[in-house]
Amino acid sequence: MTGATMSGEPLRHPVKAPHLGEPVLRALGIEKYYRRNHVLRGMDVEVRRGEAVMLIGRSGSGKTTFLRCVNFLEEPTMGSIEIDGVRVEADPLHARSRAHQEQIRQIRIRSGMVFQEFNLFPHMSVLANLIEAPTRVLGVSHAEAVERAEGYLGKVGLAEKRDEYPARLSGGQKQRVAIARALCMEPKVLLFDEPTSALDPELIGEVLNVMEGLAHEGSTMIVVTHELHFAREAADRVVFLEEGRIIEEGPPEKMLDSPEDDRTKQFLRRFLASPRASET
Repeated sequence: MTGATMSGEPLRHPVKAPHLGEPVLRALGIEKYYRRNHVLRGMDVEVRRGEAVMLIGRSGSGKTTFLRCVNFLEEPTMGSIEIDGVRVEADPLHARSRAHQEQIRQIRIRSGMVFQEFNLFPHMSVLANLIEAPTRVLGVSHAEAVERAEGYLGKVGLAEKRDEYPARLSGGQKQRVAIARALCMEPKVLLFDEPTSALDPELIGEVLNVMEGLAHEGSTMIVVTHELHFAREAADRVVFLEEGRIIEEGPPEKMLDSPEDDRTKQFLRRFLASPRASET
């Protein structure tokens, strides 16, 4: 995955940390149109096992759209997605066979999505939210699903909340439950779409602490974020997007302290001068 300078020369910053394994996700030539709006412009992304990749950029730069294309919540117009050996080509006309539908199902099983708005089932307890997909989608036994759920609730610091309902949880607790729910599927890669954007400032830290712990434990993840301090602490690689293109990428200390491309520098200057930056 490479960006480019204003002159068209590629910016390459190899960041093969010792803990990283073989590629587990490849997105090749991803294009996305909404009618005449060209949102993604040929994105090539490769993520290695154990790698934490942070996507940064202005609102509207294509970060969330790319993440949604990875697990086919949005249909790419062109390109292909491969996760853990399962490869699916874009099919914008939706002329899919049953085999193609099964491939998409396998992609989604392998990629756990954590949304901005939690998306917990309000009529189910925390435990029921966590065991629903493993039992129904993976065919895991009820006993195994409960054991798995209790383990991941402990990991996110909410073991005592297993029998509560979402309405009785804070926003930060709901998002930690959503992370535990994604972990219960034991996906090959976790996809986080600005997981703290809907939270009050005082609740952001508890979610970021869980995510940083997962990153340091070797979870493979792609995170859309505006939390630059978190990116510095947790990322193996930071990627800057603008207008649906990868402009520049590299290790966090390089990207956040001494980026090479003028567009990256301008984004960081504007962001760090904004009120939002003072909260991160």
